[in-house]
Amino acid sequence: MERQAPGQPRKPRLAAIEYIRGISMMGVIGIHVGSQYLMNPMANLHMVALLEVATRFSVPIFFFISAFGLFYNLDIREKFDYPAFLKRRWRAVLVPYLAWSLFYLAHDGWLYGVGFPDPLHLLSILFFGNGKYQLYFLVILLWFYLLMPLWIRLMRVMNWPWLIFLLIMQVGFDYWSSFSVPLNSFVYGLPDGSWLKPFFMYRLNYWVLHYVFIFMLGGYLAVHMTSFLEFMQKWRYPIIGAFWLSLAALLGYYYQVINSGFTPMEAVNTAHQLCPAGIAYTIAASLFFFAIFTYNDYPAWLKNALHILGKHSYFAYLVHPFFIGYLALGLQHRGLIMTGGLALAFYVAVLALSIAAAAVMRRLGGVFPLVNEVTIGVYPKKKLL
Repeated sequence: MERQAPGQPRKPRLAAIEYIRGISMMGVIGIHVGSQYLMNPMANLHMVALLEVATRFSVPIFFFISAFGLFYNLDIREKFDYPAFLKRRWRAVLVPYLAWSLFYLAHDGWLYGVGFPDPLHLLSILFFGNGKYQLYFLVILLWFYLLMPLWIRLMRVMNWPWLIFLLIMQVGFDYWSSFSVPLNSFVYGLPDGSWLKPFFMYRLNYWVLHYVFIFMLGGYLAVHMTSFLEFMQKWRYPIIGAFWLSLAALLGYYYQVINSGFTPMEAVNTAHQLCPAGIAYTIAASLFFFAIFTYNDYPAWLKNALHILGKHSYFAYLVHPFFIGYLALGLQHRGLIMTGGLALAFYVAVLALSIAAAAVMRRLGGVFPLVNEVTIGVYPKKKLL
């Protein structure tokens, strides 16, 4: 979270942010395990729905809580120290992004015998976030950081009518980017050697416009935290109902396109977070998880589990493709096809290994601070004189 303006008391820590971060990380792992399961030509449609559709809030909700954290302790009426902000963000995101990108490129180059990319290709990979399939999220996040003065300026005049207008524009833009036949015909019609083609092919990797509404919504609710808390308390049960209704709508859309002749792969690439039903599901999920983690009481063991998931979510998010890769190679070596039951076991194994690795590396970073600095952007606290 960002620093409060000088002279202002720091706001209380919100456990909901940490818990949502952990839940989102679990959802992202589900999506990527689902990609492995889809390699089974006889994949169960309902298991695909669980792994690939019900989890679709995971990526955009990260932008929601990122913006919430940025604006929660930021006084938008005060002068914004942009250089200091970028320095903190670069340390927290850019350094780990570069470190993990180079790690995966070196590791995969060795494992699959493709070698390390040449310098020009490397620059392209780093710009688009193609070092590994989960790293593009950090690229979009970095673009959001670069544009922070714009978001602050907009937040100063933002109100509910403007948010509704932004939502309408978001639905239209995402639909155009995802489903426009002329756009896709143009992009795929470009020659393979065209310098313009990758900028359109990988537009999901760096166009912040795909997620600007959910980002601004997170920031707006943080700025108006008192009203947001009152809203959640008053409308908690309708919020819960809206979540389940939006999930049913997204799943219904998934089954509809399946029944119309789409393959499971085509269906999950249609019923995703950028389709209208997916956007509604993301908004409902953001409010739902914030409400239940703020006003519902949970036993100590569950709070501890949620805390562990949230604390280690960043490292687990970054490392989980490493374990997916090796577990998948293990199945391939044994000639096993991923069934529904095996997919669930695979998911549990990836999650457990990722969290365990995160905990071990976090502890190692306590002895050798460079480990935490490079892998998750966490630096030792400065001692007060």
